[in-house]
Amino acid sequence: MDRLTNTIRPYAWGSTTAIPGLLGIAPTGEPQAELWMGAHPGAPSRIDRGAGRTSLADVIAADPERELGAAVVARFGPRLPFLFKILAAGAPLSLQVHPDLDQARAGYADEERRGIPIDAPHRNYKDPNHKPEMICALTPFEGLCGFRPPQEAAELLAGLEVDSLKPYVDLLRAHPEDAALREMLTAVLTADRSEMARTVAEAATAADRLGGPYTPYATLVHHFPGDPGVIAAMLLNHVRLQPGEAMFLGAGVPHAYLDGLGVELLANSDNVLRAGLTPKHVDVPELLRIVRFDHGDPAILRPEGDGEEVYETPIDEFRLSRFALADGAAPRTLPAGAPQILLCTTGRPKAGETILAPGESVFVPAGESVELSGAGTVFRATVVV
Repeated sequence: MDRLTNTIRPYAWGSTTAIPGLLGIAPTGEPQAELWMGAHPGAPSRIDRGAGRTSLADVIAADPERELGAAVVARFGPRLPFLFKILAAGAPLSLQVHPDLDQARAGYADEERRGIPIDAPHRNYKDPNHKPEMICALTPFEGLCGFRPPQEAAELLAGLEVDSLKPYVDLLRAHPEDAALREMLTAVLTADRSEMARTVAEAATAADRLGGPYTPYATLVHHFPGDPGVIAAMLLNHVRLQPGEAMFLGAGVPHAYLDGLGVELLANSDNVLRAGLTPKHVDVPELLRIVRFDHGDPAILRPEGDGEEVYETPIDEFRLSRFALADGAAPRTLPAGAPQILLCTTGRPKAGETILAPGESVFVPAGESVELSGAGTVFRATVVV
């Protein structure tokens, strides 16, 4: 196995203290948003097999069947199918959705055909892959996920008693449920920006006054004054995860993370369609084509199993599980057959002979089994084969 040297991404929404606190290092004073583990070309982990540090992406590319296993290469191609992260939100992330696999392939091919540079700010599809993802809370974690029932969203908006919101409330109440959310989101995102800015300001004043269920949206306004995404966010379920709880986000599900530290596991893609809460490009027609307007309570996932506690999801590019290792307990052997990354979040457990401190991780190639021992918490990211 290989100890990983990982990159911290300094996105503006990142917490200045959460990742340093986990790693036991002094904060720099700058945002530290995500620590990436894996072989994504944007920030691949580095390993040292005796000849100096080398990109894990390059090591895999040199011998994909050895590192990933023949079954994984045959099914997902010659690259690690997942990206593992520690995510630390100190401010809200953008309101966004991800395409399914067919949409990603078609969108990528279309933008390639039209010659849109891969780094162009208005490009939607950076690769031909989908991006299902899961967030598992390490601290209390807040987010928005999936649509509320239209009548519930109407009541929330109506409670602000803002005159300029009444047409949107009427939209939610007047249409069948399968059309109400689409009509409402379309109206918000295509409204005159100056008029919407005034509506958002009035809504913010009311939300500050009312508190309670309106508090998350008052916070959004402070970060994104005048952004239509603030009103769009009120269509979504507000979710609070306790440590150890997780939520899975499939294609087309609108979501935004608001605050907290978590472990994130996702397919190896960077395709994002944004709806707001961001200064970045918002492609309204493409977004509306991708969004799924289903509604209901988001499923909160809790790990299942004895020993290896698994977070069950409906996709195969990744599988997340957790080991709560007790001091003096018998070691646990993890089988070979698929690549895996092991991440320590508490204690000082051992992977083989490698001692892991919180925030440290190792890559285990497909052909190697590994034994976990000692005391602490270890998250395991691997592939379903």
